[in-house]
Amino acid sequence: MKTIALAVTDGMLHFELSLAHEVFGAAPAGVDVLWYDVVLCGRDAVRAGRFLLEPDHGLDRLPHAGTVIVPGWADVDVDPPADLVDAVRAAHEAGARVASLCTGAFVLAAAGLLDGRRATTHWAHTRELAARYPQVKVDPDVLYVDNGSVLTSAGKAAAMDLCLHLVRLDHGSSVANAAARRLVVPPHRDGGQAQFVTTPVPAPGNHPLAELLPWVIERLDRPLTVDDLARQANMSSRNLGRHFRSVTGTTPLQWLLNQRIRHAQELLETTGDSVETIAAATGMGTATTLRRHFNRTVGVPPDAYRRTFRTRRPR
Repeated sequence: MKTIALAVTDGMLHFELSLAHEVFGAAPAGVDVLWYDVVLCGRDAVRAGRFLLEPDHGLDRLPHAGTVIVPGWADVDVDPPADLVDAVRAAHEAGARVASLCTGAFVLAAAGLLDGRRATTHWAHTRELAARYPQVKVDPDVLYVDNGSVLTSAGKAAAMDLCLHLVRLDHGSSVANAAARRLVVPPHRDGGQAQFVTTPVPAPGNHPLAELLPWVIERLDRPLTVDDLARQANMSSRNLGRHFRSVTGTTPLQWLLNQRIRHAQELLETTGDSVETIAAATGMGTATTLRRHFNRTVGVPPDAYRRTFRTRRPR
């Protein structure tokens, strides 16, 4: 695993590429282990955003690496180059450990490395990955997935989580912790990327729920039921459910729960209110109920979420 090859081509995202090079390019101070030999592999000069890169080797070097890392792919609507896909597949067949960062998962999927495997990518592109490659078991909620010889990370900063995970696998927790301290990042983050996904209210428009949805948002502290919503919308519960599916893509109760969780996130970020107070303000009733639904939906407990996202002093 000593040699790490960063597989690059035009259209790669420079953030994930730079991040991987930062993690694997030099050992943390005071760490006495055989560190990685990082090589950049691509065809000719490579354009990554505003940067022009000069690879050390061609893509044919990938099968000789212990680990191959594929950074994010800028335009997921464009198929990755065939030579990159072929080289990544050849590297895996030769025994290399292959990891993708962010939308680099689309390259691994094109190479067939994710067939029948659980995988993830940036939350904004998980549906596209699942639709284009139905044989891939896409998990939109995690920061990264480790299948042993094939690993995938969620978007942007989650690439750091996966890179540190690789260091932990290769050198142990103490070395990974030292690398994290050097980079001034947590060695391990709780939860998954669900905590970073916004749950917007559908934009105002000419649809049957245009007046109902704002009405509900203003009354999240109340114990609303589907019958309450149907009565306010002047339609049957069955008809209400059909319109909710059409407008929001989910059921009335699930949408209502999502809005309660979203409001709880906002209160955790911007106030010093106790979990009990926030539970009442969001219609959850008790702190126990809020914690259960919050943890299940967001992936972390309310207190952990507050520590991560607190942006203002308590009012």
